[in-house]
Amino acid sequence: MKYVILLGDGMADYPTEKLGGKTPLQCAFTPFIDQIAAEGTLGLVDTIPAGINPGSDVATLSVLGYDPRENYTGRGPLEAASMGINLGPNDVVYRCNLVTIGDKDSPNAFMDDFTSGHISSPEAREIILDINKQLGSAQLEFFPGVGYRHLFVWRDAQSAPETTPPHDITGKPIAEYLPRGNSAEEVNSIMRRAAEILNNHPINTKRQAEGKKQANSIWLWGQGKKPQIVPLTQKYSISGGMISAVDLLKGIGVIAGLKVCNVEGATGYIDTNYEGKAKMALDVLNFMDFVFVHLEAPDEMGHEGDAEGKIHAIELFDEKIVGPILNKIDSFGDYRVIVLSDHPTPVDIRTHVSDPSPFAVLSSLKEENKAAGLPFDEIHARESGILISPGHLLMEKFIKDWRSFVGS
Repeated sequence: MKYVILLGDGMADYPTEKLGGKTPLQCAFTPFIDQIAAEGTLGLVDTIPAGINPGSDVATLSVLGYDPRENYTGRGPLEAASMGINLGPNDVVYRCNLVTIGDKDSPNAFMDDFTSGHISSPEAREIILDINKQLGSAQLEFFPGVGYRHLFVWRDAQSAPETTPPHDITGKPIAEYLPRGNSAEEVNSIMRRAAEILNNHPINTKRQAEGKKQANSIWLWGQGKKPQIVPLTQKYSISGGMISAVDLLKGIGVIAGLKVCNVEGATGYIDTNYEGKAKMALDVLNFMDFVFVHLEAPDEMGHEGDAEGKIHAIELFDEKIVGPILNKIDSFGDYRVIVLSDHPTPVDIRTHVSDPSPFAVLSSLKEENKAAGLPFDEIHARESGILISPGHLLMEKFIKDWRSFVGS
């Protein structure tokens, strides 16, 4: 049996007036995703436990069968696993965004752009290395990642403050969202000192001349210590691969025992290499049992409030990833394919929410499909009457018990 997970990050949404009261999934032309839903089994999965911030870190752990209440320690250490950063038991890892703060030096400073205009990886790398050169030490280390996404490690930290994801506060004044509580003064000081380094930084001077947003600050958030997780491959005695552009998913893959498969031209944005991801997934299935393909683009469009862009990202996901895999999957023998959103990222809200998301599973074994003929969207998923909650139960059913679940 081959197992395929196709995850469109943040695909789920709310009906919006921008689309005449429909969701992007309802508006998108997705014949292959709809085929999986119509011929397979459609439902909702509740990936975010109550009281936990609805991030892709929490949601992806749920999708892979890990209970976030037991296994989640923070976003930072998951990304650190992807980057091969060794962590001691008391080291705290923060996600470090390069951001654009509007009215930076005034009391009304606000989060203008949590991506610094989707700064390129080479530009960002130079900035982060300069920050580490000037602020880094044996205890404080900055590590460059992909695009605007980087890491800060505080070795042997005594405590950590409460922090806020920058994508949750786009357009809002930052004062009330700065780190607070234990060690907040030290963390805020690091952010201020980094901002000083970024004043008139050569990369920012060049970006300003080109009419691009400047990376004029860092934002530290998503902190945590190294988690203790039983690898998925060990739990189910399978081999598998993770295909994603972003360090978060790669890190979760590493911790889950999956082989991280890098695709040239994968960007974590709408301009990513869709065809390369599909080809890599099919290559993985030639010698492994399981593959997880992640697409970040719908989530990024949700954060930008771009309804048409989100529709386009979903359609590209369907045409260039889901379709090619679905068309070739029969050649591998028996299979189960699941397509899903990890959490909604509504274009009207521009951040994640905790509502259940649609999923659909298609099996090569006909008795494992309800085949209700429903298309893939939030409304029909709700009408199906199927809800898997808590969401971490989905993977156990998908790998080991799908036949009895569908037959129940």
